[in-house]
Amino acid sequence: MTRAVLDASIALSWCFDDEATPETDALLDFVRYNGAVVPALWFLELSNILLQAERRQRIAAADVAVRLEWISALPILVDLESIARAWTSVLELARAEKLPSYDAAYLEIAVRRGIALFTKDRALASAGRRAGLEILPT
Repeated sequence: MTRAVLDASIALSWCFDDEATPETDALLDFVRYNGAVVPALWFLELSNILLQAERRQRIAAADVAVRLEWISALPILVDLESIARAWTSVLELARAEKLPSYDAAYLEIAVRRGIALFTKDRALASAGRRAGLEILPT
């Protein structure tokens, strides 16, 4: 495996100790050394979830900044092609798999590139398995 599609649910597990597992820690090591691919919306999704956690006082604003800076240092590639496919193949996958379009964007990238999908989202993982993808964590 050279690269994988990285869902925000995995990146968030690296931000909160109570969500980290040995499996998600291993995925961090993988991304650190092999890189990952994400749709452009990944950055908005990640920052929004951290902002919501900050508003609920689960994390301090300074810690949000530190985590985002740390994550931004990882070798993460934005798949710009998924933007052009938002109203075609992404929408078709969302319909077929009954997923939100933003989750279908992760799936579409993994299918098109033929690479693994890292996600903790059950519906997305199930759709990925139906598409024949390697899904981690298992």
